[in-house]
Amino acid sequence: MTKFLLSVHVLAAIVLIGPVTVAASLFPRYAGAALRAEAGAVPVTLLLRRITRGYLVAGIVVPVFGLATAVQMKVLGDVWLIVSIFLTALAAAVLALVVVPAQTTLVNALPQAGGEQPWRGLLSRLRMGTGVFNLLWAVVVVLMIVRPGSTTGA
Repeated sequence: MTKFLLSVHVLAAIVLIGPVTVAASLFPRYAGAALRAEAGAVPVTLLLRRITRGYLVAGIVVPVFGLATAVQMKVLGDVWLIVSIFLTALAAAVLALVVVPAQTTLVNALPQAGGEQPWRGLLSRLRMGTGVFNLLWAVVVVLMIVRPGSTTGA
């Protein structure tokens, strides 16, 4: 059962977390282009926002199967796992409370777009928020692989 749960957890992470990191990372570039009224940028911007929002919800599967795997492996008290859970929750909060609202604000600004200038600060904060989100996930991946202090072997 542990191998099944771990397989689903890893596959879900690849399929659900990978796309949201790419979509969220590309969004500021295309939103800036859309605000400057560059051809073809608006549909891409809207698609990237839709992917980010959709995968935010679907991504819940990853920690659910991660917790199930941890219970099965009897590692719930391990420090590496507790830190990973905290960082995962923090990454979800950054995505839900920083990235998605900024994307929504920028998408709502598209109809009155008259250039990127008034939105430059928000685009910068969005880039930073997306970078923090991606960095948190990178740290979680390293913790999941290295498992410092783990007695279950690597």
